[in-house]
Amino acid sequence: MLNVENIRKEFIKYNSKKRKEKFYANDGISFTAEEGEILGILGPNGAGKTTLLRMIGGILEPTEGIIDIDGLNYKENEVEIKKNIAYLSGNTKIYNTISTYELLKMCCDFYDVDKNTADERIQEISKILNMDDFLHQRIENLSTGQTQRVNIARCMIHDPKYYILDEATSGLDIISSQIILDFIKAEKKQGKTIIYSTHYMEEAENICDHVVMINKGVVIKEGTPDQIRQTTGTTNLRDAFFALIGGVNHE
Repeated sequence: MLNVENIRKEFIKYNSKKRKEKFYANDGISFTAEEGEILGILGPNGAGKTTLLRMIGGILEPTEGIIDIDGLNYKENEVEIKKNIAYLSGNTKIYNTISTYELLKMCCDFYDVDKNTADERIQEISKILNMDDFLHQRIENLSTGQTQRVNIARCMIHDPKYYILDEATSGLDIISSQIILDFIKAEKKQGKTIIYSTHYMEEAENICDHVVMINKGVVIKEGTPDQIRQTTGTTNLRDAFFALIGGVNHE
């Protein structure tokens, strides 16, 4: 189980008078993600989703609050936690002068995947993500969608218990998006926990068991998609979000 309790992250910005001001990218965010659950972190660009996921992934340290994964915290158990998670940021860069296969082989070495089963694991992932046609091509020659599938593949290589995915389908064509969504659903069936950040409300409605809606760094609603639709009197999560913030003109 992944538990986030009253997380706050403070940053410094300069105002119009060029004076320093403190602000919170995340302010008092709490939720729990259960085993075998797809939890959606939903909100517009700038809502604080990426900052939140970076803290959950151990890249940033919260200013206040608690993050524990299976009862462990980053301060005392960072290496153990990171062996069990996979983090995909919205702008992950990967080596582009090597092939997909070579990258995955390198990741196998990094995560101490058994050398006797590494090739088998790569082939298995290649089939799951439909990468056989470009497994031995240089990454610099791949399309955006193919490159994102490679990114997902390197996250899968060590068979993590938790996936933290930030805008995994942003900017992708319909086929690549569906391959990634199908992968997420399949990993859920294997008992994996997926934290999935997106601003595509319809996409989240299709795959998420539980949703945390955030805006301007705070949680504005949490629950199952059905619960959120019912309590807002709407028929979809997009309309629910606008109902919660007072309409599009509110922004």
